[in-house]
Amino acid sequence: MHHVGVLALDGVFPFELGIPARIFGAARDETGSPLYTVTTCGLDGRPVRTAADFDLAVTRDAGLLADVDTVVIPPSESLGAVREHGTLPEPLRAALAAIRPGTRVVGICTASYVLAAAGLLDRRRATTHWREADRLQRMFTTTRIDPDVLFVDDGDVLTSAGVAAGIDLCLHLVRRDHGSRVANEVARSCIVPPWRDGGQAQYIRRPVPEPAATGTAATQAWALERLAEPLTLADLAAHAHTSVRTFSRRFREETGTTPAQWLTRQRLDLARHYLETTDWPVPLVAQRSGLGTGASLRQHLHAAIGVGPQAYRRTFRPS
Repeated sequence: MHHVGVLALDGVFPFELGIPARIFGAARDETGSPLYTVTTCGLDGRPVRTAADFDLAVTRDAGLLADVDTVVIPPSESLGAVREHGTLPEPLRAALAAIRPGTRVVGICTASYVLAAAGLLDRRRATTHWREADRLQRMFTTTRIDPDVLFVDDGDVLTSAGVAAGIDLCLHLVRRDHGSRVANEVARSCIVPPWRDGGQAQYIRRPVPEPAATGTAATQAWALERLAEPLTLADLAAHAHTSVRTFSRRFREETGTTPAQWLTRQRLDLARHYLETTDWPVPLVAQRSGLGTGASLRQHLHAAIGVGPQAYRRTFRPS
């Protein structure tokens, strides 16, 4: 079973600390057996002060990190020299140095400072909370900080934006490990959206349209029932009874992406579902999901997760 170790630093934010246990802990295989075990540790095994009005009783120390498959570091309000000068206190440096090569390392929100100070983000792309992005970039010039995304998957090192983006990143890892069926069940169990692409904008100025009648939610629902059809921007705007320009503006304000990008993501998610649950040939999967041709499906799937349809099906189709 895949073992996830969560390192709670002094000043840890309780919400983000609970994300790994909640998301990975909800992942089950077809028999109902857990797919992950999650263990929380502190640097020295003593109670950890949180950013809230309580302490956390932790019985494991950071020696745990040498034996796990994935290390998750939630953000802390007390990063001190890590955030101010880019240097790690010796106990934290030693704990990170003991992580085995090949272990997956995840930083949520400002934990990106910890990963950067440890050298884990050198010559890599990463993200953090949008308020900290400029500062992090100035401090660690060999890292390319992208302030406009929810998370960055750089293989064995992953980073997320602030707060709820940690949920998106952990769901992404479940999907990467076990496919969309398991990830969707986790999302359903936790009552969160099953898929917000890592490239979605962090900060949406109007996340909910003020008058419901002028929003695009109804048109999104309408489009989801017609993904196999050749929907155009004009079709979407006509359904919303507005101009193309107004619809495009409202859609971006509400979702942080364009209608075309949103449609592609929905169609790709549907195609992944078909690859996991049917024996349809790749061209038929592409047609039924609205991606057109097998070549188009291969291009989009490879761009999203780095594999083609057949490799994806071999990995995630239950035997």
